[in-house]
Amino acid sequence: MLLVGVENIIWLLVLIGVMIMIHELGHFWAARYFDVKVETFSFGFGPRLFGFRRGETDYRFSAVLFGGYVKMAGEQIGDEHAGDPRSLLAKPRWQRLIIAFAGPFMNVALAVGLLTGLYMVKYQKISDADMQAIIGHVMPDSPAAKAGIQDGDRIVRLGDKQNPTWEDVGLKEVEGAYQPMYLTIERNGQRFDTVVTPTMGERSGVGFAGWDERGEVQLGEITPHLPAEKAGLKKGDLLISVNGQPIHSLFKFQEITQNSGGKPVEIDFERNHEKRHVSVRPVFAGIDGPERWMIGVMPQQKLNLITTRLSFPDAFHESLRQNGKGALLIVQFLKGIVERRMSPKNLTGPIGIAQLSGEAAREGPSAFMILMSMVSLNLAIFNLLPIPILDGGVILMLFVEMVMKRDLSLNVKEAVFKVGFVAIMVIVAFAIYNDISRILPAG
Repeated sequence: MLLVGVENIIWLLVLIGVMIMIHELGHFWAARYFDVKVETFSFGFGPRLFGFRRGETDYRFSAVLFGGYVKMAGEQIGDEHAGDPRSLLAKPRWQRLIIAFAGPFMNVALAVGLLTGLYMVKYQKISDADMQAIIGHVMPDSPAAKAGIQDGDRIVRLGDKQNPTWEDVGLKEVEGAYQPMYLTIERNGQRFDTVVTPTMGERSGVGFAGWDERGEVQLGEITPHLPAEKAGLKKGDLLISVNGQPIHSLFKFQEITQNSGGKPVEIDFERNHEKRHVSVRPVFAGIDGPERWMIGVMPQQKLNLITTRLSFPDAFHESLRQNGKGALLIVQFLKGIVERRMSPKNLTGPIGIAQLSGEAAREGPSAFMILMSMVSLNLAIFNLLPIPILDGGVILMLFVEMVMKRDLSLNVKEAVFKVGFVAIMVIVAFAIYNDISRILPAG
């Protein structure tokens, strides 16, 4: 466990380090282009360990190898170099605006570039059959159940969209707590209209309708020392049935095990095209949440992936499309928090990102590149939020000064930056609290 934790931290440093250095390179190149004096370009923070000076810039490695920073002359309020004609504050506001925007822009460029390169080597697409919005299971007393939806139903219309994919349905569900979803359902050749209004998931903090997609279910991670491992189940085993009931849904499998009352569950599964059977007695435990009956497996959807390579133009276009979808989802998430349709408990801090980094690195280069692209895009959008001390806050104040045609007073700037610093610390502290809450079992 300790080794995994150390490994997660190392991969977190790689992930965050690359993204922040790319971010700072954006500020650095833009500053140099507009002839702003750059005093320091540091890899890491804290005391200088070693480096070299080229021209007027000190390129250094600092003690805390976590990201980096660029120090420009006249950058800070009250800086002694503020009167230097090559200082940042001596430059026109439009140039300072571009310098501030260059950091987030580089993070977007990194996100697009990573996926473009990946898709030119390996592009995986889910088969059309797996994208159909066919219901695998409906949980009792859930919003979907109350709307009359049953296992095997197919969603043929979602709002104004005909024949939506399960991805369309899932996105609408998670972002739409307490907002009605107008659906047309097909069952046994007949169609009818209904309305599902997702609730807020207690643990997930997003919209929850109580359904999941139909498909093949296989075992993911197996928790050590719990009944599933002791019974010989392995990651990748394909579930056929549990207690004689065919398994086409993650919810169905979890529902059977959690309602077992501790009685053995009879599992039929397939491994290497060979059908097998095992009897597993659940234990009452709370590994990743409230105590419940469990056997210690993480079921996951088995997807039929089509793997190919894309040409550079096609890879670039697909990367733009995927990053566009990701950016829209991030914005919808932030909007959902403001409108109280989504919970801020979904914010992930350094502990959560470290876990994701380690898992992605162990899965392979492709998974790690996808994660880096996603986090880089998140970093870009977060930095563009109009919060003082972030690039977005700097850009906002520059726009305000452009409209006013004069500088804000030193006292106003200092007060704004203090508020921004406190706001960032609160967000970071809350994100770390979320990370810890996900690790510790509920009381």
